Amino acid sequence: MAALVAGTVAGLALPATAALAQTPAAPPAWPQRPVRFIVPLGPGSGADIGARLLADRLPARWGKPVVIENRPGADGLVAIQAFVNAADDHTLLYTPAGSFTVHPLQYSKLPYVPEDLVPIARVSNTIIAIGVPASLKIASLAEFAKYARVESGKLNAAVVSGITEFTFDYFVKTSGLSIAKVPYRDIVQAATDLSEGRLQIMMSSYAILQPHVQAGRIKVLAVNGHERTTILPGIPTANESGFPALEVEGLVGLFGPRGISNELREKIAADVVAVAADPTIAERLAGTAQVPNPGGPAEFAAAIDRQRAQIATIAQTLGPIPKQ
Repeated sequence: MAALVAGTVAGLALPATAALAQTPAAPPAWPQRPVRFIVPLGPGSGADIGARLLADRLPARWGKPVVIENRPGADGLVAIQAFVNAADDHTLLYTPAGSFTVHPLQYSKLPYVPEDLVPIARVSNTIIAIGVPASLKIASLAEFAKYARVESGKLNAAVVSGITEFTFDYFVKTSGLSIAKVPYRDIVQAATDLSEGRLQIMMSSYAILQPHVQAGRIKVLAVNGHERTTILPGIPTANESGFPALEVEGLVGLFGPRGISNELREKIAADVVAVAADPTIAERLAGTAQVPNPGGPAEFAAAIDRQRAQIATIAQTLGPIPKQ
């Protein structure tokens, strides 16, 4: 009888043992090693500075260092390809969304698909602005549009590539203007040319225009975001100025690889949002014409979807665009 009972108990214990054996192991703590942020712009750029501010503070939460890797070139494709090829949840992409949301309009073949870039956390908005030479004595976008019609075909512009350029083209087309675009390898040089009157209008991050604005050589007519910024409270938005076609958000944030778990996305986002709330970071970002705008995965993804919808509208108006 004792043997029978023992056998019965052992038999009853087997399913429990088997169940324990089938229980999935908890995922390892993240991060297990240094985390890499790939940035598609060079050292000293607004995105680079934002990434480094986070990299200075996140190790206190993660217990591992954060390494910045600058991969500028090819409209962000160099950085994106390095990020996608890594296929590693310890390699993240820190970039302006506008550096890739226009890629389908620019390139007939891309080394990635949109699903390869998974939004994790929005960090900031880059202030995009429209400037003219102060010597023109033009005070508003409406005045510039009137001037451009009078001087049709005689004016030159410089525009940062990507969504900024497409938005400017949309403004020119919908306003019935004729303005030639001058290409620049280094867009910073364009600000100098604008200040000296060789260009008549420029659309770029405010940070590029700022030194010449402070010197009194460039007049900023509008900012391109949805709302006025506390950094430039006296400058109207393009929408306020009567030109909604020029509205564009300079979204900047962190992306993870395809397949990253929702749990890890939320964890990283929570840490990034908490760190970005530091007033010191806000002050440093303001110095590079960026406004803190932290948000989690859902908020960031929704903002990018709105930007893609805007680009689709622009593409319909502009018509066929030559691709590389």
